[in-house]
Amino acid sequence: MVEALLAAGVDHAFCVPGESFLGVLDALYDEPRIRVIATRHEGGAAFMAEAFGKLTRRPAVCMGTRMVGAGNLAIGIHTAHQDSTPLIALLGQVSTRARHREAFQEAELAQVLGPITKWAVEPPAADRLGELTLRAGRIAVSGRPGPVAIALREDLLSAEVAAERYGRIDVARPAPDPGQVLAALSLLRAAERPVLLVGGGVLAGGAEAVAACVRLAETEHLPVVTAWRRPDAFPNDHPLYAGMSGLSAPPSVARLLHASDVVLAIGTRLNEYTTFEYSVPAPGARLIHVDVCAELLGGLTTPALGCLADAGQFAAALAAAAGAEPCSPARRSERQAYAAAAHPAWERETVPSRGKARPEYLDQQVIVAALREAVRQGAIMATDAGNFSGWPARYVRWNEPGTFVGPTSGAMGYAIPAAIGAKLARPDRPVIATVGDGGFLMTGAEIETAVREQVPVTALVYDNQQYGTIRTHQQAVHPGRPIATALGPIDAAAFARSLGAIGLTPRDEGEIPQALREALQADRPAVLHLRVDPEQLSVGSDAPRPLAIEPAPGLS
Repeated sequence: MVEALLAAGVDHAFCVPGESFLGVLDALYDEPRIRVIATRHEGGAAFMAEAFGKLTRRPAVCMGTRMVGAGNLAIGIHTAHQDSTPLIALLGQVSTRARHREAFQEAELAQVLGPITKWAVEPPAADRLGELTLRAGRIAVSGRPGPVAIALREDLLSAEVAAERYGRIDVARPAPDPGQVLAALSLLRAAERPVLLVGGGVLAGGAEAVAACVRLAETEHLPVVTAWRRPDAFPNDHPLYAGMSGLSAPPSVARLLHASDVVLAIGTRLNEYTTFEYSVPAPGARLIHVDVCAELLGGLTTPALGCLADAGQFAAALAAAAGAEPCSPARRSERQAYAAAAHPAWERETVPSRGKARPEYLDQQVIVAALREAVRQGAIMATDAGNFSGWPARYVRWNEPGTFVGPTSGAMGYAIPAAIGAKLARPDRPVIATVGDGGFLMTGAEIETAVREQVPVTALVYDNQQYGTIRTHQQAVHPGRPIATALGPIDAAAFARSLGAIGLTPRDEGEIPQALREALQADRPAVLHLRVDPEQLSVGSDAPRPLAIEPAPGLS
């Protein structure tokens, strides 16, 4: 099994150890090429593996025991599925003799995880373990990447089998069809208001694929929108960049996409938020969809042109074709004027200025200005789910691929473990986690993992003593009737210090930049506890609103 994991490119494994897979742990003891990290919760292990795979495009392993471990791993496995991230989940299973007797913690693990993985399997014999692990690793990285799960019967892991050696798995990337490249160029040239929409498939190709998309946009004068939670798929400071789609996008992004008559979507699955609840492409608009997964082509529509191809290779081929046959001067002039207007419109709506937080709280706009500077200087940002994330999504600039990780699944508790996975993947970069108080107390104990493993990450904890996103929806749908969204006070900085990390609590907005610099320069994990205004609920509506704030439990 371990030889097969190495062939898949695995060099990190995250787990809560379990007696049902001690055989795997014992084999890993003798394999220095795979670093094994014990976590505080299987959900944290899965999120670490997902973020590591997202940045390296190689699978990491997460491990848990039987159904209890599988249940906790499931949130990160589902995130890997929705984010198209390679990941290998290893699950301890009861012994062959005890199977199908509802033994201790037994469940049909392959059936449980099958719907949220590319493949889930339970090897039937010890001599099949290597073969099926190798196949799982190949499936995880091929086509649209994603998670796989392997249920391991306890007795098989101690059986003797013949030694095996495997060659490294090579991933095939489908080249674009030349005829489809020319057809795409023809559709673009006939358009009045085309837009280029790029997503995770471009990020999978790294800097080379992003550069190909830049050349394409410049050659054809295309405004560029990045898919939701893929803001680093195109340099944000480029004059053709028009913003990230989805939640917290400024109005200019939706206007641009809805007005477009041709959408060229490269390497994106056209999910609900990227398409503004499936309203893009607009009625009458034509879609050119490029992806490595044939089943995804077109999303909910029939595309005018569906191209099964690697995102970077297609962008490079289309840019070359466009350069070989330039459009007419009149068309070029029209297109330049159209494309040039998009970036300034987005820029006007995405420059932070002082918000309207009440005096006793820190202002979201001031916090995001400091965060924006840190990312500009090269930091990687891992975001959790929550309304607080709207300010970074709108105001921070990403100009390098691989500098943002966030769950398109909307999973809470992602940011802290994801930051650890990101730092392990990119030890040369500072890594910042942004997380609300709700998400922080779901997986914040992984700060101890970061301390123990000497992984210096910085966490910004936005504390408004509520589940802010749900509170926003409550106020919109059931105004004046808040329930189950209030949270109690916490001291995130003291909690961090109790785990061996640095804990800071800026009391004044002027202290935020210095506190962030101090944390990023430290040689150990650090947590900044930011008390933000409960009434500054969502980006774009910074003014305090007369909400009926329910008291925190135990307080009058």
